[in-house]
Amino acid sequence: MSIQITLLLTTILTVVSAYTPTDHYLINCGTTTPTTDPNHRTFTADTSSPNFKPNPLSKSLQFHNPETNLTISPIYTSVRVSPYPKPLVYFFKVKEMGVKLVRLHFRKFEFGVKGIGCHDQFHVVANDYVLMYNFSIGDFSTVVVKDFMIWVDDVDEVVIKFIPLGKSSYAFVNAIEVISAPEDMLEEWSYNKDIRRKRGYEMLYRVNVGGVKVTPFNDSLWRTWSPDEGFFKSGGSDRKIHFDGRIQYRVGGASREVCPDNVYNSARVVESLGGEVVKDNMTWVFPVEKGFSYLVRLHFCDIASISVGMMFFNVYVNGNLVYENLDLSKVTDYLLASPFYADFVVDGEKFVDVMRVDIGPSSLSKAHAVDGILNGLEIWKMDNAMKSLGGEVCAGQLESSNQSGGQVSRLFSLTAAVCLLAIAFLVMRRKAEAKDSVGWSRVPSEIDLKSNYPKSTAV
Repeated sequence: MSIQITLLLTTILTVVSAYTPTDHYLINCGTTTPTTDPNHRTFTADTSSPNFKPNPLSKSLQFHNPETNLTISPIYTSVRVSPYPKPLVYFFKVKEMGVKLVRLHFRKFEFGVKGIGCHDQFHVVANDYVLMYNFSIGDFSTVVVKDFMIWVDDVDEVVIKFIPLGKSSYAFVNAIEVISAPEDMLEEWSYNKDIRRKRGYEMLYRVNVGGVKVTPFNDSLWRTWSPDEGFFKSGGSDRKIHFDGRIQYRVGGASREVCPDNVYNSARVVESLGGEVVKDNMTWVFPVEKGFSYLVRLHFCDIASISVGMMFFNVYVNGNLVYENLDLSKVTDYLLASPFYADFVVDGEKFVDVMRVDIGPSSLSKAHAVDGILNGLEIWKMDNAMKSLGGEVCAGQLESSNQSGGQVSRLFSLTAAVCLLAIAFLVMRRKAEAKDSVGWSRVPSEIDLKSNYPKSTAV
């Protein structure tokens, strides 16, 4: 197994007011009037918005099903659709370079062209990132929300295209969000120290460990955090806890938008039984796709100890010890209830199709004390060498093959050549990794951990 680790131990800075992003677009597709969602956010209608570039085949449709669940957000009652070969295209001018959160909302519906039934199957491209490849939704009642993070640093806009796959297929979207991320939301990672580039990310799992579902209304970036029951494997010595006190944010750390209070004030813990340190771990298991790297972000906040310097524990990712004798006191300036997070970049080329995280006692754990804690967990898929999150295909290839009803053009030939070079690079990189892999590799980090832990760890 080859696994890259960057440990970003950082605390959260208290902010007086809610986060106000520089770029903040909320677009409801297929409607003519503004729409307010249950979180009191107003979405602009794309019909009257300069962000939408109409094409002759695109249509706006409204849902008028009396049996529709009345609790569903109104942004899912309209839709913008385009059949093959015309893509849906949206433009978003940006005032500030950096990381942008792209959130796409989908709810399937029935659609036909001239009496011919069509099916939803399409690609989604944002600038030169492939966000979704051969995407479709099976169930008509299903609502799907996709979260991405992309870097914007060489152009002044985000261009999102929804490209139908082929004949009898269509692309659609219900709502689009493009929001500037806080500066400390994301670090810049590369495949290795010699190749520096900024990555694209797709959110796979965002989990509130030991707590209830956190809705967008209770998150300053309007995210949803799911309970961990579906992923948690109990060792028998764990329990849930909840904290009613104040979270101690520390000056000089990251913004609180990295993770909300409602995640840090709940947790699962391992604790000793009968005056002896237990040997059980808490375990979480998540299905993932092979062939991609993943960013695993673990959120910690000691809301369980009665005093600092009492908790020591180990952290494992896919069975590998990534933290030994972790002392939360040292990385929080000896404050209880003070949060930080740790990031691990995991190379997925050689592991099985699950991501496993374990928290358990260490050799320094104490009897009659808490021997491990976890408050939250996120797993992001990272794009490959072709800047794709959906396979070994590049954005230009998908766009060119869709032009002129699929006819091959000079642009397609040039784009295909670029993509072939990217594929060749990807194959050569994999062969080199298979030959030279030694397990864990060191990833540089410029973050000052303000602790005795090293900035990077090689095991």
